Amino acid sequence: MIEAIHIGPEEAGPLASVESVRAVAGQGLEGDRNFRAAGAKPGQALTLVEAENVEDVGLGVGETRRNLTTRGVRLNDLVGKSFTVGEVECYGVELCEPCEHLQSMTRPGIIKDMVHRAGINADILSDGVIRVGDEIGF
Repeated sequence: MIEAIHIGPEEAGPLASVESVRAVAGQGLEGDRNFRAAGAKPGQALTLVEAENVEDVGLGVGETRRNLTTRGVRLNDLVGKSFTVGEVECYGVELCEPCEHLQSMTRPGIIKDMVHRAGINADILSDGVIRVGDEIGF
C-alpha cells in the first residue's frame, strides 16, 4: 500500500507531502524534480521505498527523498518486473541505493545502514493518478 507521496521541484530543495499526484508515462510525476516533458531517463521517473526500512534506520517519512513510501511490499522483488500502483502501470528498473547526497541531508552512516534497502527506481508505463492508500499489484 502507498503510505505517503513526496514530490519536489528542485533536486536539493524540500519535498512536499501530497495526497495524490498525476503520473505521466515516460515522463514522471507532475511537479517533481525528475519530471521530464521530453522523456525521463530510464529508471528515473519514479522512486519507491519501504516504510519498514525507513523506520528501521530511524528516518522520518519523506526523509529518504523517494517519491512513494510503501508498506507491506518487498520492493526489491519488483526489479525486472511490471507492477501497478493503483491505476498506474510501472516497471521496476533497479535498486535505488543510498548516496552521499542522502547522507548529507540526514545523518552519517545512512549509506551503510540502507545499502540494498533504500528502495527502487521505476519507469511509469501508463498515465494515471497515484493516491495515498493505493495498493501495489503484481
